[in-house]
Amino acid sequence: QVQLVESGGGLVQAGGSLRLSCAASGRTFSSYGMGWFRQAPGKEREFVAAISWSAGRTYYADSVKGRFTISRDNAKNTVYLQMNSLKPEDTAVYYCAADYRGAGSKLSISYEYWGQGTQVTVSS
Repeated sequence: QVQLVESGGGLVQAGGSLRLSCAASGRTFSSYGMGWFRQAPGKEREFVAAISWSAGRTYYADSVKGRFTISRDNAKNTVYLQMNSLKPEDTAVYYCAADYRGAGSKLSISYEYWGQGTQVTVSS
C-alpha cells in the first residue's frame, strides 16, 4: 500500500514557476514508477510527466516538454515536478500517481495509487 500526498500548488502569474512535491509512504517507494497528471475544469485528466523507479527514464507530454522537469529522491520518498514558464492553460488540479511495475507510464490506467491533488492556478 502506498499513500501519496501532494503539496506546492498555488497561484502564480504567467511566466512564473512552481515546484510540486509528492511525498509517499511505504518502504517500497523506490521500486515504483511515478507520474504526474492534471485535470482542468470540464476536461479529462491528462498525462503530464512520468519517471521510472531508478530515474533512468522520464516522459513528458508535448505541452510541457522543455518547461517542466520531473525528478525523484528515493531517500526522501518524494517525487517532484518543477514547473517553469507557466501558462494560464497549465491551470489544473495536479495529481501524482504510483505504478508498482516501476517503469512509469503515460497511461493513467497503469497507476494503482493516486494522491488527492493540489491546485495550480496560473493568472494571465
